Amino acid sequence: MRRMREEPAPRAEHGFIIRQMMVEDMPAVMALEKQAFKNPWSAELLQRELQHEWSTILLVEEPQGEGAPKLLGLAIFWVVHDEVHVLNVATAPEHRRRGVARAVMDEVLARGKARRCTLATLEVRRSNEAALQLYRSLGFRPVGIRPNYYVDEGEDAIVMVLDF
Repeated sequence: MRRMREEPAPRAEHGFIIRQMMVEDMPAVMALEKQAFKNPWSAELLQRELQHEWSTILLVEEPQGEGAPKLLGLAIFWVVHDEVHVLNVATAPEHRRRGVARAVMDEVLARGKARRCTLATLEVRRSNEAALQLYRSLGFRPVGIRPNYYVDEGEDAIVMVLDF
């Protein structure tokens, strides 16, 4: 186990199970990253995130009857002092528009509030209208632009902030 502090039990709101990633989840998470992004996170980067005390990777799963739950999405975030910084939100393409990202973001924000954070931040591609709509609906507001943030595509990021 990578953490000394107690983590909340897996939750099953929105019809999904939301739980913390474990090392054993790496193959499924890597497959999801490759499906969701042109430039997915590497296994090494994910492994490092699992080691950091300030980093959390949450998985969104759907029960599959008798079988193991199916991985639908994830979120990676940091809690540093009184701030939540969302690094990555991914949903499997075939499960988009089902509330997966909303469910995991609700959990990220709930965990930030529980740790007495006062602010949440994230960057989002200027062209990702679905994500922009989601973040606005959660109360995030745009506060700036990071030019050429997504270097491989030459795309700007919109910096968004949510005050708790």
